Amino acid sequence: MERRRIMVTGRVQGVGFRPTVHRLATELGLSGFVRNDTRGVTIELQGRSQQIDEFLDRLASSDKPPLAQIKSCETLEVPVSEGESGFAIHRSQARGAVLSEVSADVAVCNDCLRESGDSEDFRYRYPFINCTNCGPRYSIIKTIPYDRPNTTMSVFEMCERCAGQYGDVTDRRFHAQPVACPRCGPKIWLTDPPGGMLQGGSDEVVAATARLLRAGKIVAIKGIGGFHLACDALNDEAVRRLRQRKRRDHKPFAMMVRRVEDVRKYAVVNEAAEQLLASPQSPIVLLPRKPEAAITPAVAQGVSTFGFMLCYAPLHHLLFAEGLEVLVMTSANLSEEPLICRNDEALAKLGDVADAFLMHDREIYRQVDDSIVHFIAGEPALLRRARGYVPTPILMPEPASEEVLATGADLKNTFCFAKHNQLILSEHIGNLEDAEVYHHYLGSIKHLAGLFEVEPKVVACDLHPGYFSTQYAKSVPGVRVIPVQHHWAHIASVLAEHGQAGPVIGLECDGTGYGTDGAIWGCECLIASLTEFQRFGHLAYYPLPGGDQASKEALRPLLSLLKQAYGDDFALDGFAWLLERIESDHSKTKLILEQIDKRINTVNTSSLGRVFDAVAALLGVGTRNHFDAQLPMALESLAVPSMDDHYDFDLPPGAEPLQLDLRRAIKAVIEDLKRGQEPGVISARFHHTLAEALLAMAKLARENTRLETAALSGGVFCNRFLTDRLVQRLRQEGFAVLWNRDVPSNDGGIALGQAAIAANVRNRMSSNISQ
Repeated sequence: MERRRIMVTGRVQGVGFRPTVHRLATELGLSGFVRNDTRGVTIELQGRSQQIDEFLDRLASSDKPPLAQIKSCETLEVPVSEGESGFAIHRSQARGAVLSEVSADVAVCNDCLRESGDSEDFRYRYPFINCTNCGPRYSIIKTIPYDRPNTTMSVFEMCERCAGQYGDVTDRRFHAQPVACPRCGPKIWLTDPPGGMLQGGSDEVVAATARLLRAGKIVAIKGIGGFHLACDALNDEAVRRLRQRKRRDHKPFAMMVRRVEDVRKYAVVNEAAEQLLASPQSPIVLLPRKPEAAITPAVAQGVSTFGFMLCYAPLHHLLFAEGLEVLVMTSANLSEEPLICRNDEALAKLGDVADAFLMHDREIYRQVDDSIVHFIAGEPALLRRARGYVPTPILMPEPASEEVLATGADLKNTFCFAKHNQLILSEHIGNLEDAEVYHHYLGSIKHLAGLFEVEPKVVACDLHPGYFSTQYAKSVPGVRVIPVQHHWAHIASVLAEHGQAGPVIGLECDGTGYGTDGAIWGCECLIASLTEFQRFGHLAYYPLPGGDQASKEALRPLLSLLKQAYGDDFALDGFAWLLERIESDHSKTKLILEQIDKRINTVNTSSLGRVFDAVAALLGVGTRNHFDAQLPMALESLAVPSMDDHYDFDLPPGAEPLQLDLRRAIKAVIEDLKRGQEPGVISARFHHTLAEALLAMAKLARENTRLETAALSGGVFCNRFLTDRLVQRLRQEGFAVLWNRDVPSNDGGIALGQAAIAANVRNRMSSNISQ
């Protein structure tokens, strides 16, 4: 007879872990108890050593709950408790340092869907059916441990039947905190924009909402993490009206269907994509669109993909059961403002957008956008990390010596905490230049710090002094501030998610990042670890005129690159055939050229993102980025896959750092245009040129360092055509290749890299790590 105490950490609360422990211990004849605490779950087992060993083996493998993820399991011998009989589930303990992993929101499971479709079940067609294996988690939790009083479900007192299941350790709903039914739980209703009731009663509300959507109306639908704006994706007039009202003229919309078979009508779905669509995370998945797809072009113009997700809330399934085929389901906000999650705010802000509102009275405590995933080299990679993935931490091999807050970047912001060995990355916040987003950012930091009881002693931020996130970091009292160079943080994010410390050859390509020399970096070859970096090479600088306007107007980087490529041979008259279709205002073109010549309001840059803008304008796919990376996305969509040609480029020896010269490539693009070459061929050659140029830099770095691993990060590597090609070529040349998968390669992953660097440098001075 012996007794062991087992401390389990990871995703072990709110996932049916305690009832599984109870069932397994009872089956093996073990006595003791299990309880939730701030570190995870504590188990005490008493019995024969053989049975305890079998318990541990089965808990870690065959008997582990579907949503559980065990990160650590520590065992300690403790004194035997005389006279103890049976196994019990004890009340949660709220004392101690918070290390428990809060579960992400999970799509409704098949068991609940079967019950929802069973007319004999007392939750028949209930819009909020859930169990231990599915339903809302992060969006409703206020504090941990994850118990009902600590969630927004605390206001709904369970009826006798729900309470019976909640308290029955053998039931699938044992301690499922959102458990409810039509008698005791949240309810739905339909209102008009002024807030007047249009329809009450669950079935009537669902049917009426479906009728409105079929009639081409726009409906604001409250879901798990916030409101969606929905309309019929086959109705061109409805989609265009939504764009006009939402003030989103160009950015592609996401869509929702009921089954994977429905996605296949409109997009190419392979086995990996099918598994991802149907996963508990249920993200938006970007898929190659079929040319004959009946989706109205207004849904997604200028791109070669559609973004699809399956129904993930019971309410979605009920709506689609009314005969709906495919809906636009886009985040309910205006422009770049935060996602709306409160009923009163939805009516106030969306009254001129939505024709009706499908509401419910379950409070959303944390608004959480839909996650977006695409495939790089056949592997899923996140573009936006939110619902289904947050706040699952990324683990470090060694614990941080001090608790850290990393404030992230200003665009596509996320922030990150480092506590013990956990890197806790927030959900997608947005662009901090918007005042409401910035206010949401401040509140989110406070909430997540409280949820995980983090008290940062170190705050890491971007090196750019003008970033709002940097200014916030410097305003936090009583902390040590560590500025981290933007592109180093990108490469560090790859190292952190792969559990490596480096050094590696880091290839970082994006639109903008403040460099240590005051220039705007954006195409970098770094020798980087989590404690230091060296700039080995970069795209040769070119002057970028016009400040922030240069990231929107492709004419600005184009004129600079043309002048750099042709030197004294560049003259407006000689390029009139080209430039007039990009900008008809000759005076504006001349003014920009004068800016470049006289270096008025210009900055040196190695931005590869702006080179994409310039080539996109040359090929006639657009002249302005109405949203981030619009022109590069359009350029990517043109590229024909059935060729291997590339243009010439130069890597002149002797320069330190190494400088990539694309002048010959730019000239070759112009010559192809003069010859009438197809834009798709030019686009493919341009992409291949960049892949070969980055490969060449990596090979030279390998010769100098003997490093064999290349890490890719930065917004440019959201480009699947380029990244797939580069990964293939690097592997052909013998490199091990790492890239962002669990966090975005765009600025949504910056905070993870900042936090990992700050957690690893420990007592180094900030001046030593921002060089």
